[in-house]
Amino acid sequence: MDSFAFIIHPIDVKRDVSRKYPLWGRLFSERQINFLSTFFPPVYISQIDGITSQATGKQIKGWFIACPLTPTRMLSLPEKTVYRKIIQAGRMAEKLGAKILGLGAFTSVVGDAGITVARHLDIPVTTGDAYTVAIALQAVREAARLMDISIENATAAVVGATGAIGRVCAEILSGETAELYLIGRSVNSLNALHNQLQDTTRARLHVSTDVGALRHAQLILTVTSAVSAIIQPEDLQPGSVVCDVARPRDVAAAVAAVREDVLVIDGGMVEAPGEVDFHFDFGFPPGKAYACMAETMALALEGRFEDYTLGKNISRQRVEEITEIAERHGFRLSGFRSFEHPVTPEQIEKVRMRARGRI
Repeated sequence: MDSFAFIIHPIDVKRDVSRKYPLWGRLFSERQINFLSTFFPPVYISQIDGITSQATGKQIKGWFIACPLTPTRMLSLPEKTVYRKIIQAGRMAEKLGAKILGLGAFTSVVGDAGITVARHLDIPVTTGDAYTVAIALQAVREAARLMDISIENATAAVVGATGAIGRVCAEILSGETAELYLIGRSVNSLNALHNQLQDTTRARLHVSTDVGALRHAQLILTVTSAVSAIIQPEDLQPGSVVCDVARPRDVAAAVAAVREDVLVIDGGMVEAPGEVDFHFDFGFPPGKAYACMAETMALALEGRFEDYTLGKNISRQRVEEITEIAERHGFRLSGFRSFEHPVTPEQIEKVRMRARGRI
């Protein structure tokens, strides 16, 4: 049976550690966990069973492996130290028999976005970023439809527009929207992206290093590598949609608490085909996965055991290819979630009504 492995790591530190080690999650502070994560080895989490292609009937199995480092440690430790931890987790995947390895969350963005990790392993590697782009855009389009926002007439924004995921999301959205704000930390990088897109875009482009520019946008896709929230309640206009792809989240929890006229959705939950059992609770309902996980699974079902999405330059063609592969095998955008809770049609209707001042 073909197989895969996927690397996860603690993001919401105490909560995620508690999912595997309840006692540690209660006894240790976040600061202590951050410190201890440097010295902890990779952790076997669970076996994944039941993934079955709708097209071919092929079944695969997989494993979750945890790299112990938290986002704070990944950004503060020397790159070589972080690479070494991720590679150790990859070696565990090899010993388990995995034929392809997916990198989750910060393990996919550290340094050169998987290239160095792949070079040190004997199995192929993917970050899953190409399918993450596809599902995030599908989520934005579907949310816009439900909120009665016309994409072709809308003003959109991509926060983290010069990153690996943000750049290709901006490229695609620039061909679908009326105006597009490119938001990031570096003016020079933003201007370079603006210049790259301006000859092929239908949208009027703006660049900004200030998230306050989001007040102009109806559709927002945010995907930074910040370790804490950067989008606050006052940054958003009534009736807007925010698709938060980042982990840790870019959108402050206060937005959900005080802005009942804004629809915030997580970056896209994917329904995996078959009677899937992850044997581990990572915060999604049974049978649902993150898009980056789904890319790894889809490649295993396809028998594409090769380095796939690596580095910081993701092509639109790669996004289109993995979308076709994933959909053929039965992966689908599956409902909306916001801050780990399902978003119901009734909630969406309430957001619409509040945005229009009718409640």
